[in-house]
Amino acid sequence: MKNLLLTLTILLGSVQLILAEVSDGERQALMEIYESTNGPKWHKTWDLKQPVSDWHGVHVVNNRVIGLNLFRNNLKGSLPESLGNLKYLRSLNLAFNSIDGELPKSLVNLVQLRSLRLEMNLLGGSIPSDIGKLSNLIEFTAFNNFFVGRIPESIGDLGNLKKLNLSSNKIFGRIPNSIGKLTKLKSLGLFQNTLYGEIPAEMGQMAMLEELVLSNNQLDGAIPKEFGELASLKVLQIQNNKFSSYKNLEQINTRNFLVFDYDKEDAKKDFKDINFSRTRMADTKFEDDVDDNE
Repeated sequence: MKNLLLTLTILLGSVQLILAEVSDGERQALMEIYESTNGPKWHKTWDLKQPVSDWHGVHVVNNRVIGLNLFRNNLKGSLPESLGNLKYLRSLNLAFNSIDGELPKSLVNLVQLRSLRLEMNLLGGSIPSDIGKLSNLIEFTAFNNFFVGRIPESIGDLGNLKKLNLSSNKIFGRIPNSIGKLTKLKSLGLFQNTLYGEIPAEMGQMAMLEELVLSNNQLDGAIPKEFGELASLKVLQIQNNKFSSYKNLEQINTRNFLVFDYDKEDAKKDFKDINFSRTRMADTKFEDDVDDNE
């Protein structure tokens, strides 16, 4: 009888361990995400009676939720404030869904995040002003949404960032000088917003930058001479802006071949007078062909 009781006790303890594999707060946060984004109609839905580790896209290690990947899973609705209770998250991928509303303020509590992917949704509002609290971020992509407002100054506090893409939103204002502090950044996409003013000279400090896409904005002034320090640059897209001079592009001394885009109007300015002898050019791509009779 004692052996039977011992066996039952061990089995009961094992069942409790399985059911309590993550904290109540994390489980509740996941359930609120499920409920607020129409979970029953997801492509791959959750059986809430099963352990959290069996739920699609949820990665559990040592009883902690460290990853949530609901990429292209038909999420519709807004994100709850309880998202911030998933405090051990290292990766959050909600890309290619129909999530709307503003980002919850609690997002910046996810200080262990390495990867944040929000692209191809219906998100609006501003990028959180204190986004810099997510200092462990390596990748932040939020293109093709409806974000408004300015790029926060605190973006410069994301010192580990290697990829940043905020293209195709409704972001306006100047590019903050603090962006030059992102010295590990390899790819920066700000295509198709309403950014204006001059490109910050501080961007010349981004020595590891390989891809820079600034096209389809209202940026003006001259290309900064500090671009000459961007020796790792491979792709530069600057078409459809209001730049007054491109002369400083000849200062770029690339380690790799550089491909850059410019449009028909640019060709009427000072491109023909630029000496690209210091730049290893793989190709020059025109957004529009220049008419032969011009």
